[in-house]
Amino acid sequence: MTIIAINAKDANVSRETSAEPALGRWLAEAAQGQAEACFDLGVAFSTGSNGAACDLIEAHKWFNLAAVRGHEEAAHCRADISDEMTAREIAEAQRRARQWLAEGRLRAA
Repeated sequence: MTIIAINAKDANVSRETSAEPALGRWLAEAAQGQAEACFDLGVAFSTGSNGAACDLIEAHKWFNLAAVRGHEEAAHCRADISDEMTAREIAEAQRRARQWLAEGRLRAA
């Protein structure tokens, strides 16, 4: 999907693929430790939106990382999707979150 944005003030027109820039921006912001970006990634993966495939393991990972940063709604979303996951899937999501932290992409506050 292509979105065309027109800025009436200075008559600028820009075209961008709507999904990819959002995911890329959220990943970059998540790497800087921004809880809201982690939450947005969790939403994208839990709903299969913004160009992300529906993947509850990835969604749980991102909600977990957002919750660690103090995002309260992320903790609730993580609990909600956990009801639809097996213990093995939850363990994998937690492993991925720990790996993300260990790689230093999301530093402790």
